Order: sequence, then C-alpha cells, then structure tokens
Amino acid sequence: MSSLKPWTSWALQAAGVYSLVWTAIAALQPGAIQASLGLGPVHPLAVWFALLCAVALGGAVLLIAAADPSRYWPFILLSVVAKCGAFAGNLLLVWREEFPRRSLVLASAGDLVWAVVLGAVLLAVHEGTLGRRRCVSSEILGLALRTRTNVGVSLEELSRLSPVLLVFLRHSGCMFCREALADLASRRKEIEANGTRLVLVHMGTEEQGVRVFARYGLEHATRIDDPRRSLYRAFGLPRGTIGMFLSPRLWARSFQAAILGRNLMGRFTGDVFQMPGAFLLYYGQLVRCYRHQNPSDRPDYMALVTGASYAAEEFRG
Repeated sequence: MSSLKPWTSWALQAAGVYSLVWTAIAALQPGAIQASLGLGPVHPLAVWFALLCAVALGGAVLLIAAADPSRYWPFILLSVVAKCGAFAGNLLLVWREEFPRRSLVLASAGDLVWAVVLGAVLLAVHEGTLGRRRCVSSEILGLALRTRTNVGVSLEELSRLSPVLLVFLRHSGCMFCREALADLASRRKEIEANGTRLVLVHMGTEEQGVRVFARYGLEHATRIDDPRRSLYRAFGLPRGTIGMFLSPRLWARSFQAAILGRNLMGRFTGDVFQMPGAFLLYYGQLVRCYRHQNPSDRPDYMALVTGASYAAEEFRG
C-alpha cells in the first residue's frame, strides 16, 4: 500500500461497491429502474444486461484500484473518462430527444458525483507521486551538504562532529515561522543536551535573520541564509498551493498560533508559498525528516531528534 491518505482507498471502495450494488438492483428489477428513468422496456434485454456488465466491471476495477491507488491510477482515470462519457452520452440523447429531459439528472447524478470524487483521488495520487520525486537523492544531498553556515563550517563537516537538526523556516513574517522559532527556543537546551546541533535555514539576508532570531534568543544559533531558496530545493521542499492556504485547518491553526500563541504576522521576507521542513543529519547522511504537508503543521522537534514517533507516516521522508 502506498503512503497516500486512507480516504483515497475508502473513496475507491465506496465507488466500487456503489457500482456493484446498482448493477445488482438493475439486474433484479430492470423494469423498475427503466421506469424510474422514464424509459420504456429495453429490447433486446441482452443490450440492458451488456450495459450492466460494463458497470459491474467498472466497479470491480475500482475495488482493485483501492488496494493501491498509486499503482492502479490508470484504472481510476479510465473510470473518470467512462463516467464523463456516460454523462455526455445522456446529453446527446436528450438533444436528439431520445431520452427524457426530466430523467437526465436522475440518470447522470451518480456519474457526475463519482467523477468528481475519483478526480480528487487522481489529484491526491499525483501529489503523492510528486512528493516521492522530491525525495533527496544522494548526489544532490552530497552537493547540498557542502553549503557553509554562518560560522564558516559546512553542513557535512558539522554532521561529522555531531547530529545536526536542520530546520527550514517559512518567510519571516509568517505566524507559523514565528511559532516554530518559539518552539525551537523553548527546547533548544534539551536538543543540545541530546548532543544535537541546531542549524536554521531562512530566506532572508544575514541582517534580517539576526533581527528576527534575536526576538527568540536565537541570534547566536548556527544558520544559513538562503534568499534564492537553492537549499530548500536541494532538500526537496516544494512551494505550497493556493488550496493549502484556503483550508479550514490552516485558518484554525492561524487563530491558535497568532492569537492564542501571540505569534502575530510581520513583514514578509522570502517566498510566501515556500514550504518548511526539518531534517536530522549525521555523518553526511539524512537520518530522519519531517516534510510539512501544510504550512500550519507543527512538528515535535525533540521527537525528531530522538526518533520517537516523530511524525505520522505521510509526513516521513
């Protein structure tokens, strides 16, 4: 099974079961179904049952795809095309006055609803595929680790001295960036007592970084200034989407971070769509990582350091 969220499989299972149940009812009560659609008896019946076999086959295919949506995505795409095609066919029949207008909604509602649901599953599969492609290759990681910090030592050199907790921040005006800095400041002693060095990566200049970090007592923390976001890209951290910023979850967390946590927004410095992340490095190797699925995600940095259930499966690198 892939690392997609469970709802994708549940949706495919529901769509498959719906098709099979509808087929069974239509096979046992063909007259009732045809009458509800405003159709006369379909002759020969072989045509009707051939149609039902096609619907049943589509349902079975969706149940197979539910086992691994990432692998069987062509089945899902085929189902979307079939349902859209069925709707287009119904429209054509109505236009040719071979199908009652009043029955169009009843006949096509199911196809349209499931086409939207299956389209959402395809989108989730696509985003999951992009997420896997963002995994850091050893060659890119090797080059990225040559980046020097503000103390003149590269990430690779630091990681050979001790484990490195490398934290990529959002733009400095972001409430979640400020919340992350507050979390790191409160747990910095605990992190360092574990033998781990904290390194911050931000999108501003050196002066901007010092000014923001000083508010949280982190002005002396090891850091990397990355205005061009080259290190963000090297570690596979993407830009967010408009949908992320419109999600109810983000707005609820915004209230928590800004109002309850007193981490109000400030002047924007950097790409407002850039996603954050956190990585644990040791001896030039990527040990663990936390990839934010939403800008509002709040990782447990100490758990990332110790490896104690640091994230749900979909957040793990």
